[in-house]
Amino acid sequence: MKIVIVGDGKVGYTLTKQLSQEGHDIVIIDSNRVVLKESQEELDVATVGGNGVSVEVQREAGVASSDLFIAATSSDETNLLCCIVAKKLGCRHTIARVRNPEYDQHIRFMRDELGLSMVINPEKAAALEIYRLLQFPTFLKRDSFARGSAELVELKLNEGNPLIDKRLEQFRNVMDVKALVCAVDRGGKVTIPNGAFELKLGDKLTIAADANDLVRLLKGLNIYTPKAHRVMIIGGSRMAYYLAQRLISGRIRLTIIEKKLSVCEELSELLPEATIIHGNGTDQALLLSEGIASMDAVVTLTGMDEENLIVSMYADYLGVPKSITKISRTEYSAVFENKGIGSIVSPKLLTSNEIVRYVRAMDDSAGVSAVTLHRIANDKAEALEFSVTATTPRLGIPLHELKLKKDILLACIIRARKVIIPAGGDFLQKGDSVIVVTGANNTIAELKNIFRE
Repeated sequence: MKIVIVGDGKVGYTLTKQLSQEGHDIVIIDSNRVVLKESQEELDVATVGGNGVSVEVQREAGVASSDLFIAATSSDETNLLCCIVAKKLGCRHTIARVRNPEYDQHIRFMRDELGLSMVINPEKAAALEIYRLLQFPTFLKRDSFARGSAELVELKLNEGNPLIDKRLEQFRNVMDVKALVCAVDRGGKVTIPNGAFELKLGDKLTIAADANDLVRLLKGLNIYTPKAHRVMIIGGSRMAYYLAQRLISGRIRLTIIEKKLSVCEELSELLPEATIIHGNGTDQALLLSEGIASMDAVVTLTGMDEENLIVSMYADYLGVPKSITKISRTEYSAVFENKGIGSIVSPKLLTSNEIVRYVRAMDDSAGVSAVTLHRIANDKAEALEFSVTATTPRLGIPLHELKLKKDILLACIIRARKVIIPAGGDFLQKGDSVIVVTGANNTIAELKNIFRE
């Protein structure tokens, strides 16, 4: 497909990299020609310098004949205007990044009236992910499938875990819960395991389970931690506002520390139930005086990765049970994963994954493309949800008779909202939803792609 992306910032670059790796024809528009040159050399994509709102610039980029137009600049208004121009020129699909909370209530109107295919808000998506993590602080990551019926969760095997030195075929005997280990991250190397795989201390497991069994899973591992009741947020960004709304509605006691006085005053009006502190969130004395050591969780959301990392590590040093760190430069996340920064959240990756799922759905002619797509195991594997239709091959055939491609695992079958952890005698039938896990290098666009010929 031909895709035009306006904005070569963090989100634009991540999108360009991921979509070009999947074989799409990418053109980037940006007014910063230095940044464009770097992307052209690193990613081997076409570039056009200029204002993305300009009709002439869009024509030069071939927007009129493109399949998809993505506006990902730092300005919501620019993104919306770019999409209007692209639609008028004849582009089939348009996606706009819109971050301002004031526009949040008008998303449906903007989609309908402006002809947008998708409106995506990275900060709101990240806030939702953080909120879900705070419900089960033990998990490093949580991804939801089949409208919340099934989940893929990530946890680390620490000292005393009953799964250490056990083969995966013994999992159900140890846990007495229906769940399946889908991926194992050991020292940065990710494996899609079979039953003979033996788990070791320090492994990070991605486990598929019924959403209703998550508490049983954690209690079986003797690592259950109740959801957070006292939370401190460092940084009063848009993401902090979206997260604060959810936390307050869940009756969680909330403290926000922000260095800009004007932002503090605005948050005080918008969030009267929260405690808003004006000060430097990296100041050790301030953190201690505001009770960081007694918090159930600390969430670092400043605009500086370095500040977020330092505060999260300090919270871990003080014994705070859960820390969640927002990171923009995810290429360094592996370096810090064992340094006490807890869970990592990246708005740009959340945005990229959602748009990639949409692009794969556009590319699908049979109507069986991925409904949901999540990157798991430090982005080295993918979990995809597919709907099983009448045209899906191998219906009704027991799984033990099917041959899947290498590094592909059928993790879950959801039938009438009931989660089935597959065994050899299970099978696919029309109306099912299935979760497939595969290495990130395997591009699975349709469910039929998982089977060997």
